[in-house]
Amino acid sequence: MIRIEGLRKTYRARRREVVAVDGVDLRVRPGEIFGVLGRSGAGKSTLLRCVNLLERPDAGTVEVDGVELTGLGERRLREQRRRLGMVHQHFALLASRTAAGNVAYALEVAGVPRAERARRVAELLELVGLADRAGAYPAQLSGGQKQRVGIARALAADPKVLLSDEATSALDPETTRSVLDLLLDLNRRLGLTILLITHEMEVVKRICHSAAVMRDGRFVESGPVTELLARPESELARGLFPPSQAPVRDGEEVLDVLVSGEAADAPLLSALARELGIDVRLIDGGVETLATGRAGRLRLAVSGKRAEAADFLRARGAGVAA
Repeated sequence: MIRIEGLRKTYRARRREVVAVDGVDLRVRPGEIFGVLGRSGAGKSTLLRCVNLLERPDAGTVEVDGVELTGLGERRLREQRRRLGMVHQHFALLASRTAAGNVAYALEVAGVPRAERARRVAELLELVGLADRAGAYPAQLSGGQKQRVGIARALAADPKVLLSDEATSALDPETTRSVLDLLLDLNRRLGLTILLITHEMEVVKRICHSAAVMRDGRFVESGPVTELLARPESELARGLFPPSQAPVRDGEEVLDVLVSGEAADAPLLSALARELGIDVRLIDGGVETLATGRAGRLRLAVSGKRAEAADFLRARGAGVAA
């Protein structure tokens, strides 16, 4: 659905060149929720704006649903942008328009007849759970409600792809969860492909099927979330499941174990103790439910045979740090 190759974008700042995106390759499959995770200044927002060519890349290609956007003129590019919905960090609603009016605006621009606009607006507000707030102005809405209006507006032209620019960073944790659940529901019900950028691990953990970690304009790792979490060296795994600092008893050796998929629900600890005839103690850690299944980090203390224990766990699909 989205294919990016060799994307590069630079800016001039104070007589020097700043590389915002440096040779990024990206694949987002149809119906997938893909998260780009990174700190402020990593290049995430520039990358997203290059996808719909609000920023023209200096090099590389951007292809969406089989159409190479970087090769289009302005008229055809405007047509293709309608297939890309955009959700903004700070809502970007028109203060002088009601919730219904904000959603209708995108349809007005597209030249949709009045009767069809009214039907579509009502349908979209119902979809995002705001049918009873159609006549409210942005100042009368909560942050979560404003973002739901923003999502409804982004869906007005029936896009195949939704781009989300830090859509939950201005929201409190409970509202963030409700907006993320809405995005996940829209993904499942509409088959919507979503590319989102975020600096929040909770976003990746809750709804993303695949993810990339971005730093200094580059992807340092990328792939399905469950595969990344199975790698002990993964930055995403360390961020979601930080290594424990709990103390270890005399005579014990430590295993830092990552589990995902079937391994996350298998009776690994009892099988390990039984097969190798050793004591196994869970120091800390746990397993969580993600959008793509269950995964977690376990810190184990074993009474000898550490190497054999590590091989035993790897053979059953777990990742074990060296």
